[in-house]
Amino acid sequence: MARQRPSKPEPVVARDEERSIAGDPPTNDAPASAAARRNPNQGLDRSGVISYGLRWTASWSLRVIVIIVATWLLLKVFGMFWSALLPIAVALLVTTVLWPPVRWLRAHGFPPALAAACGLIGAFVVVGGIIAAIAPSVSSQWGDLTNQAVRGVHQVQTWLQTGPLHVKPTQIDDATKTITTKLQSSGDKIASTALSGISLAGKVLIDAVVSLILTFFFLKDGARFLPWMRVTFGRGAGAHFTEALTRVWNTLSAFIRTQAIVSAVDSIFIGIGLVVLGVPLAAPLVVLTFFGGFIPIIGAFTAGTVAVLVALVTVGVTKAAIVLVIIVLVQQVEGHILQPLLQSKSMSLHPAIVLLAIAFGGDQFGIVGAFFAVPTAASIAVLWRYLSEQVDLRTGDALAHELDSLTPEGRYAAESGEEHGRRMALRVRRRERRERD
Repeated sequence: MARQRPSKPEPVVARDEERSIAGDPPTNDAPASAAARRNPNQGLDRSGVISYGLRWTASWSLRVIVIIVATWLLLKVFGMFWSALLPIAVALLVTTVLWPPVRWLRAHGFPPALAAACGLIGAFVVVGGIIAAIAPSVSSQWGDLTNQAVRGVHQVQTWLQTGPLHVKPTQIDDATKTITTKLQSSGDKIASTALSGISLAGKVLIDAVVSLILTFFFLKDGARFLPWMRVTFGRGAGAHFTEALTRVWNTLSAFIRTQAIVSAVDSIFIGIGLVVLGVPLAAPLVVLTFFGGFIPIIGAFTAGTVAVLVALVTVGVTKAAIVLVIIVLVQQVEGHILQPLLQSKSMSLHPAIVLLAIAFGGDQFGIVGAFFAVPTAASIAVLWRYLSEQVDLRTGDALAHELDSLTPEGRYAAESGEEHGRRMALRVRRRERRERD
């Protein structure tokens, strides 16, 4: 028998049967019959189901809006205090590099302050040794480089006069005078720009000094930070902080190692090209390329520009063009393949996330933001995965012994989360039993 609507209309099937008995042709209203058979709201009230769905959507929409607004406010606060946060961020990254030797010194009986000082002094010795090693090469070839630059300018002038352009000497003199006049008339702007550059250099110097001081204190007292957090926030919250921040620390260390590998690959391949083409000052240019790789965008651009200019004034236009092609190819492979691939593996990030993070950081905070974008995104991903693990422990989808905790506090937090999940499941079963009864 066909299902009927709440208003108890006459079933469509019955009407069709009566028409067939009476000899009348059946009506051709299949859509209406299908709707009638599909009907009827005899189960849960449709309005209640729709209302529940709307409440659920509105509730989660409100949560998403709150998260977006909180993130926007957090970025604004970071922007307001960026000048103070930048030395801290730089000091943290430098500390990740120097901590392994400092930890070794402390394990062999060095006091914390002496171990930190030795770590910083050792870093200065290494950097100073590299500079001292390349300084004789630069000084011995600098005179020849200057003379070749002067000859290169004369060659350009000769080519302009005798080449296909047939530029007259008077035209060159007029162009030189025009440029000189323009520079003289723009003296105020040049002076203001120079003063801005000097103030920027002073700010960079101050930030560098503050970063070094903070690095010393991080190396000296950093090991006391997590115990202090456990004492301050208690055993439960302190265990979570210890495990999560330890994972973030390892992620920052992986970022520095990856960046060093990428910079080394860049400098090696560009250095091979410079040596094969016979470009002088190859060793200093390789070192400049390596350290420039740690500065996003501007570092690689500056190192590449210097290499091309040196090649232009020493080995000619053709080889300079080849050097330019080599640098562009190496940097493209590094920026779009090597760096996203290595960073995605070492920090468990998809290459697309790495590229988007660099683009967002550069847009919001400039070059420095582009540099810190990847470790920031990786740290956020680490915290997200840790929260996901805690949720899985409470839902029963993961067990404490299945997780790879880095600290004893992390194992304690995982076991506590598993126990909390069992208690939650017991409460849910009791509530369901009461509802059935």
